[in-house]
Amino acid sequence: MTAPLFVFYVLAGICVASAVTVISARNPVHSVLFLILAFFNAAGMFVLAGAEFLAMVLVVVYVGAVAVLFMFVVMMLDIDIVAVRQGFLRYLPVGALIGLVLLVELVLVFGTLGVGEVPFPAAEPTPAGVSNTEALGAVLYTDYFFAFQLAGIILLVAIIGAISLTLRDRGPLKRQDIGKQVHRERSASVRLARVESGKGLG
Repeated sequence: MTAPLFVFYVLAGICVASAVTVISARNPVHSVLFLILAFFNAAGMFVLAGAEFLAMVLVVVYVGAVAVLFMFVVMMLDIDIVAVRQGFLRYLPVGALIGLVLLVELVLVFGTLGVGEVPFPAAEPTPAGVSNTEALGAVLYTDYFFAFQLAGIILLVAIIGAISLTLRDRGPLKRQDIGKQVHRERSASVRLARVESGKGLG
C-alpha cells in the first residue's frame, strides 16, 4: 500500500465517521464541530485528487460559513447562549480532539504531496497547460451547464424554504397594507371641518 493510498483511506474513514456523528449527536455544538472535521477531510481528499481549487473553496466557503450555520441552529432551536458559554469548558476536550485530528491529517496530506501516484482512477485530472481553476470552469460551464444551473435553483428554493420556516409572527406590529392603501377612497381619508375663528377643532 502506497503512502497516498493510506492517507486516502484515513481521510475517507474519518470523513464518513464524522458525517455520521453530525446527524447522530444530540448537542448541536458537537454536530458543528464534527461538520468542520468532515469538511477538512473532504478537502484533504480533493488535494490528493489534484483538485486544489476545490479543496480551498471547500475550506474557505463552507468552513467559513459554519459560524453562520451555528447561528441558524441557535435561532431555530432557541438554545440558551448563556448556558452554552457556561459549558465552554465541557466542550473543550471535544474541540481539542478534533483540532488534534486535523493537525495530524494536515501533516499526512502535505507529507505525501509528490510521493507516488494519486489513488483515484483519473489519469489526468487536469489537462496539460491548463490550471485547475480553468479546467473546473470549462467542465462546469460546458458539459454540466444545465446541472450547475439546476443546483443553483435547488439552493434558491432551499433558501426560500429556510426563510419561510424561520419567519415568526412578532405580535401586533404595524404593517403596511399596499392593497388597502390603493383601494382607499377619499371619503375615508379626508374630512372637511368648518372651524370657527379662535376656537380650534376642540
